[in-house]
Amino acid sequence: MHDIQQQLELKRAQARLGGGQKRIDAQHAKGKLTARERIELLLDEGSFEEWDMFVEHRCADFGMQDQKIPGDGVVTGYGVINGRLVFVFSQDFTVFGGALSEAHAEKICKVMDQAMKVGAPVIGLNDSGGARIQEGVASLGGYAEVFQRNVLASGVIPQISLIMGPCAGGAVYSPSMTDFTFMVKDSSYMFVTGPEVVKTVTHEEVTAEDLGGASAHTTKSGVADLAFEDDVEALLMLRRFFNYLPLNNREKPPVRRSTDPAHRLDHSLDTLVPDNPNKPYDIKELIGKVVDDGDFFELQPDFAKNIVIGFARMDGQSVGIVANQPLVLA
Repeated sequence: MHDIQQQLELKRAQARLGGGQKRIDAQHAKGKLTARERIELLLDEGSFEEWDMFVEHRCADFGMQDQKIPGDGVVTGYGVINGRLVFVFSQDFTVFGGALSEAHAEKICKVMDQAMKVGAPVIGLNDSGGARIQEGVASLGGYAEVFQRNVLASGVIPQISLIMGPCAGGAVYSPSMTDFTFMVKDSSYMFVTGPEVVKTVTHEEVTAEDLGGASAHTTKSGVADLAFEDDVEALLMLRRFFNYLPLNNREKPPVRRSTDPAHRLDHSLDTLVPDNPNKPYDIKELIGKVVDDGDFFELQPDFAKNIVIGFARMDGQSVGIVANQPLVLA
């Protein structure tokens, strides 16, 4: 029995190491966290329960039978954020560049299925180079299964994607189908094909940032809702954002005790909105004075600036805000 336990612990240690210490060090050198470190920071301490830690791919072509790593490039399971249940998957770039295999996709689908079954949100921490080409259509079929669950879960449970690396090809379709998509500046990218392919086909030179970086998707395409400075800020802000959302379409968002008195008067509101309808004013200032403690979580602040959207609280209740911005294209 002792030998069996020892073997189990050795295999767990191997799974936790992912692609190896050298690749982990390379990840850290880029200012990025590993897949497991991201989960630890996102969820409440000690709450993560991992699933399918020892799953390996089934590919026997191109020498892949000799390249098997427990977990197969994605860490999946469930935990809690501020005491509320959430399912999560975190792709491990140190294992085959986070490329999606059939087994990798099955792990993601499993947590999505269970999330829909119990009525809890799904958060994807995406860091993947796309399909694992050694598996051919089996890998592409895995994407189809994930996409189907994105559709089935839409409007039922919140789906949140955090892009934390260079995601290309099939790896970007699922995040764009989720409810909210966030990115990390200077280290996350979303594009169907990378700059090298664009150059080969169109003879046009374009940088990864211009093609699919955080600036492109938060200012031009509108695919991403927000971009953060680094992994740590992104995960901490995601914890904050999660508090505004319900667990599913049959539950209400959590009510937080408000320290902002309901009878508070702000006399500046009398003059903030001008009598002259042609005179502009900042709607964000008005929102800040009306919501609890001036706390407004704005989404897409740099895209279509003539509209302001986001979440806040009024008397502790979560509210969504959509407002015209008179300062822009009034």
